[in-house]
Parts: sequence; C-alpha cells; structure tokens
Amino acid sequence: MNSSKKIGGMDTAVLIRRLLFFVLLFALVFFYLVLTFKGLTAARGMEQAQIGREIARGHNATTKVIRPAAIWQAQKNENAELELRSFYDTYHSPLNPFLYGAILKAVGADDFEKFQMVEDSRTVYRLDRVISAIAVILFLIAIGINYLLISRIFDVKIASVTAILMILCDLMWKFTHTGLPQMLMLMLFSCALFFIYRALESSIENRVAMGSIIIAAIFLALLALSHWLTIWITLGFVIYAAFFFRPKGLSGLTVLGILLVFSLYFMAKNVEWTGNPGGTAFLSLYGGLTESESNIMRTSDPSEETYRVLHNLNSLIINTSSNMLRQANLLYNNLGAILAAPLFFLALVHPFKRESIAKFRWIILLMWVMGTLGMALFGLSEKATDANQLHILFAPIMSAYGLAFLSILWSRIELPASSAVMRYGHFVLVIFISAGPLILSIPRAIQTSLAVGQNQRPVWPPYWPPLLSRTLHDATTEDEIIFSDQPWAVAWYADRISVWLPRKVAEFEAMEELAEEQKLNPAGILLSPISFENNPFFSAAPFGAGEEFAALMLDGTAIGVTQGQLGRGGLRMRTPVLRKVMADYPEERHLFPMRVIYYSKKPLIQQ
Repeated sequence: MNSSKKIGGMDTAVLIRRLLFFVLLFALVFFYLVLTFKGLTAARGMEQAQIGREIARGHNATTKVIRPAAIWQAQKNENAELELRSFYDTYHSPLNPFLYGAILKAVGADDFEKFQMVEDSRTVYRLDRVISAIAVILFLIAIGINYLLISRIFDVKIASVTAILMILCDLMWKFTHTGLPQMLMLMLFSCALFFIYRALESSIENRVAMGSIIIAAIFLALLALSHWLTIWITLGFVIYAAFFFRPKGLSGLTVLGILLVFSLYFMAKNVEWTGNPGGTAFLSLYGGLTESESNIMRTSDPSEETYRVLHNLNSLIINTSSNMLRQANLLYNNLGAILAAPLFFLALVHPFKRESIAKFRWIILLMWVMGTLGMALFGLSEKATDANQLHILFAPIMSAYGLAFLSILWSRIELPASSAVMRYGHFVLVIFISAGPLILSIPRAIQTSLAVGQNQRPVWPPYWPPLLSRTLHDATTEDEIIFSDQPWAVAWYADRISVWLPRKVAEFEAMEELAEEQKLNPAGILLSPISFENNPFFSAAPFGAGEEFAALMLDGTAIGVTQGQLGRGGLRMRTPVLRKVMADYPEERHLFPMRVIYYSKKPLIQQ
C-alpha cells in the first residue's frame, strides 16, 4: 500500500509539491525577466554594469561616470595621476562589477556595436537583460542556501514555506531589475549565516568552532567587497564572536583580520587615487548627515560640507536619529512586505528550548542593529530598492523565526488534531498576505505587456536607451565627453565618458578646461526628467541657491511648461551666469520632445 504512494522511493505528494514549486518558480522567472522586464532601474546598477564592461575590456576597475567630487579628491591627492580616459572608480565596491565583467566578457559585450540598439522599436537594451539574469540566478541560489540553513535550524516545513515566501516576494524580484548587488549580497550573507550557525552548534557542544568562523568570515569579507556598508553587519558578528566564541577575543580578531586581508588591496588603491582608504564612497557619509548625496557628489569642493559635519554635532545626532526612525517606519516594506519577518522581534521573547536556536537569534539581532546604524549614518531613502537597503538580507532568516513563533502560537489553538487547517492554516495565511503585492501586480503587468507586444516600453521616465545607444553614441566620439544629469545612463547605453553636471557654472568651466588639457572635447550637455525626479511641479525651488543650472534644467526638460510663458530662450537667457554656457553650446536638440534635450557645440546629425 505504501509503495503505491511512492515513485522511485519518493512520496508522491512530496514530488507533486516540488514540481509545483519549480513550475511557480520558473513562471515567475519568465514573468519578471521576459514578460514585464523594461530595463535596469537603478543608477548605481547601471554604473556597476558599465564598470563591468570596462573590466571586460581589460581596463581594470575604471569608470566612464565622472563625479566632480572624485575629481576634487584626485586633484587634492598629490600621488594620483588624474586621467579622465581611465578614471579609476573608488565609489563602488568591486566584487559585483568584477562579476559583471566576467559575464559580459563571456557574452562578448566588450564590443559595444555587437549590442548597440540600432532599431527604434527595440526599447529594452539586451545587456540590461543579461545583468538582470545574473541577479536572478544569484537569487535562486540564495533560495537554495536559505532552504538548507533553515532546515538545519528548524525543520523542512518552515524551510519550505520560507523558500515560497522568498519567491513570492515582489521586492526581491524588483531588486533583480536594478543591477544592484543585493542578490549577490543575499547569497553571500546566507552562506555566512550557515557557517555562523555551524560555529554556534560547535561552541555549544564544546567542539572547535574556529574552522566555521573562518569560513563565515570569508563570506562576510566577500559581502563587504559587494557593498562596503555591510561592514557594519560584520561588526555586529565581531562583537558577538569576541565575547561568546572561544577563544574569547581571538575569534573576533580573526574575523576582522580576514576582512582586512580581503579589503587591503582595494583600500590601498583608494588611498592611491583619493588619499582616503574609503575612496569617493566615504563622501556619501555627508549625504546621510547634511543634504542629498547627489549634491555632495556634484560639487568640486566638498570641504565646506566636511567642515559643517565636523563642527556640528547636532547634525550627526539629529540626522542619525531621524534616519533610524524612518527605517523603523518603513521596516515592513524594506523586509519585502513578508508578514512573518517582523514577527522575528516577537520571537526574541520566546524561550526556545534548543540552545542553538535561542542564541542564534541574538546574533541576527546584533548584526541587524549594527547594519541599521550604518544605514542611518550613510543615508537610506524611502525607496524600497535603495542601493543602501540592507534590511532585505535579513528577510529570509527573520521570516523563519517569525514562522516558528507563529507555529507555536497556532499549535495552542484548540482545533482537531487531524485537521489540515490545524497543521497548515497559519502557513497559508502568511503566504497569501505576503504574496499580495506580487499577486495584485500580475494582471495589469500582463495586460500592459500584451498591449505593447515586442515594443516593451523602457524605464521611462527618465531613461530611453535607444536615444543614447544609437543617436548620442553615433553623434560623438571616444575623445568627447558629455555633461549630464544622468551620467550613468550615458556611460552604460552610449558608452561615452560622462561628467555629472556640477551645481555651479564655475566648476563646470573648470572641468571643461581639465578635459581640454587632456585632449578631450566637451561635446554637450544632456538633460532629462531625472532633474525633476522629486519635483513633479517643475519648480526651481528644490535646486537651491547653489544650483546655477536650474534655469537650464527648467528650459530643457520642462520646456513645455516654461517656454510658453517666457518666450523663446526661456529662463536660461534671463540668467546672466548661463549666457557664456549657452554661447558655447548654442545647438539645441530635443531627443525626446520636451523631456530629453541635448545642448551641443555642433549640430546633432540625424542618424
């Protein structure tokens, strides 16, 4: 009788459940990677992709996205050789761009023309899909690792439900569209947690735990090379290891030592180029404490902000506190809107019988608290797919603890023991509620995809890849640079050196001189709706007194609003500081009517 229920030694019901799981998984892969994919959505993701392409070309970790603040650092550092054609990147962590470099080299993406968008109807850049596919593969691996980890901590049922919650998490799929390293980080962090738990088990059983600690430290070091902000998470584990793993103190020092060994080369390169082991990324600290990071990166002399931070302790305390409160307010969304994840904090008060489960939750909490502090210091926007968003890394393990806690409460409800509701009702409820954002998005996404057919609309606004990949690329040469408010898009889609448009005209002119000294020709200024990303009313007010290009932005991407009122030339011709800039770049071309405008020295030839 029992044999009839088995196929090849496997229970038929188990086989069916696994088949359904994989059908659901691959259906979602098709849905997100093919049916509804529009292109990369994150600026830093595009930046890392174009750095990866330079790596594939054998140009090391150089970038075509030039930040004025990075130029200031290089000029200030006497040992640095400032070369705009091969500008070494010290802003991004290196592991993800090197991974991209290897894959892009394998598919031949080091040759731009092979993937150039030569047809207007093709609005999704093929390499965007390649980058997203890498993230999807890493995500699937992370699901498997978490299944193994949670099976070891709890049981197969909780591990299976956690895996289902992961694949039904809309936020995790959205991260696969960004180009950001979060899925790589999720995989590495899950591996680190696996060996941390093994070390904890060994410690409880009075066995040597150093081997597992070393392996966990290696994964944490790789995690730091994926995103420098995760060093804060590692510090949380270091604190625990130093006090609770034997030999006390040595375990924590070992983790720090391995982290230092892995980071030493890149820190040395940062010092070589910027004079600071944190590189240009360190300047993002001021974005979390004073004003937006973009304003910091677009100035040629952030020293004024340095003075303001160092001599204003109130700024540090107030901004860090407000950032912590903001994170608490958005925690549910940042954990992927998984209902079970926040229940982790209730599970902290439950007396789990198994010692390893009870102690492991405090390691998770300490790592999360330190990571939250790091995000508060360096800034975290309200956008769930923010580049500094680290909460999503904790979503699977927190969900597992939340499910365990919920299972304990559910078992105390007086229902018939043989009832399926008694056994699985709480799991079904959690899955259904957590999958809500994904389920609600599917009908409209499918309807839109079927309506547009092959002409899938890109991530607009603010990106329209064909304009950059074909028109702008063909109208410029490798010896020309383009100033833009979206330099990452110009570098990735047009394969041209692009300087982030400075806030002041004097800084803009200084960069023009620097480019000309290096035999580079400033070709033009590209403006897009990204200038009004947080300003839908096209108001000059958010730019502030230091934004001297505000009038140009208003006349460019909001020309339909301003030109009718002010006549031809609009605001820019009535702004004295912009008159010389307009005289140098007299040609005006709308690449996208009233939204993407290119000011150039010579007429843009229609391709």
